[in-house]
Amino acid sequence: MSRLIIILFLIAIVGSLFSGMYFMVHDKSSSKRNVKALSIRIGLSLLLFILLIIMYFAGIIKPNGVTP
Repeated sequence: MSRLIIILFLIAIVGSLFSGMYFMVHDKSSSKRNVKALSIRIGLSLLLFILLIIMYFAGIIKPNGVTP
């Protein structure tokens, strides 16, 4: 379940990034859609980061780093 949530957040972040790129290329200079799309991406990234920290401290996810 936690993997699905993380994957959905990452898909939304990448989708917002590509929509911002599309608006940057195709919109007129007076449009604010590019700024809105990139602001949404930043918000989603921060929300995912906070969610990962909460999931770590709750014990839902565990690091599996390489130990020497």
